[in-house]
Amino acid sequence: MKRHLKTVVGVAATVFFLWLALKDVEWADVWRHLREANLVLLGAAVLVSTVGMHIRAMRWKPLLDPVAPGIGWKPRIAGVCIGFGANNVFPARLGEFARTWVLARQANVTLSAAFASLVLERALDGLVMIGFLLLAMSLPGFPELVAGGPVDLQATVRVVMAVSAVLLATLVWMAYFPVRAASLAERMAVILPSAFRRPLVDALRAFLGGLHVLRNPRLLAVSVAWALFQWAFLAGSFVLAFRAFGIDEPGYVGALFLQSCIALAVSIPSGPGFFGPFEAASVWGLGLWGVDKSRAASFAIGFHLGGWFTVTGLGVYYAARLNLRWRDLRRSETSVEEAVETDPALSAHARTR
Repeated sequence: MKRHLKTVVGVAATVFFLWLALKDVEWADVWRHLREANLVLLGAAVLVSTVGMHIRAMRWKPLLDPVAPGIGWKPRIAGVCIGFGANNVFPARLGEFARTWVLARQANVTLSAAFASLVLERALDGLVMIGFLLLAMSLPGFPELVAGGPVDLQATVRVVMAVSAVLLATLVWMAYFPVRAASLAERMAVILPSAFRRPLVDALRAFLGGLHVLRNPRLLAVSVAWALFQWAFLAGSFVLAFRAFGIDEPGYVGALFLQSCIALAVSIPSGPGFFGPFEAASVWGLGLWGVDKSRAASFAIGFHLGGWFTVTGLGVYYAARLNLRWRDLRRSETSVEEAVETDPALSAHARTR
């Protein structure tokens, strides 16, 4: 029942955001832009994006070191590729659990510890994305007009700075007062449907159990540096994809901004592959630079599909090498949730604060 509810909510979100992104496009123009796209540049953009998967596998190591030092490259890259491939074909971000399950299966690490490192990685991603969003809006190349009206850029920057400061303070508070954070979150979670309450509380428990990195200045610095490098590198794939579809003006500033918008948009529950939020964020973001909706939609469709096929292919390749079946991955969510709920280390950690 829980999985069905997540699927229904995700598909509904996908349909809504696709409608929002594509409702006013001229489809004849969209197909023309797709046909005229520079396939060499688009292929290069997809290649850079794919290399980013390997960077993510490298940055996973310092996040795992406090609980499972010395995990090799093969389990990490297999987990990343299979996890992101599963996200492309299963709803409700099942790939996050699959990634955890694959790593635990291939390396000497518990499911709960692997999941804790992944939740912390996502938290760092969120902070970096907000930081890059703030940086892009502060640079001279950022447009001052939105939908024909003036934007109070200073007010927008102040809001983003305030949100970033609150998130950072919350993260630090949770690191040093996990029992209070867990108690508060569990009381607030009662307002959510049961299908969403358990995964949220489980993720929080795992997150609290994986905050060792925040208490180690060296590991924290390394983890943040990896996150900054990964997303700065991946912005280059957007620049190449812009050029492939004849979009020149946003440049690297626009790439940082749009990448951040898309990363935040796809955090919204949606169907497999994040279709809908990706396209809606792309069309809206490029519209700030005056890119017409049809060209922006062609960029979103072409770049998204190129990455989807590549990442899904890598996932299938690594799953085949490990003799995994997709139905095994479908069960990974239950396995991880049970491991988090029953891991005495997480409960002991909570009681120490």
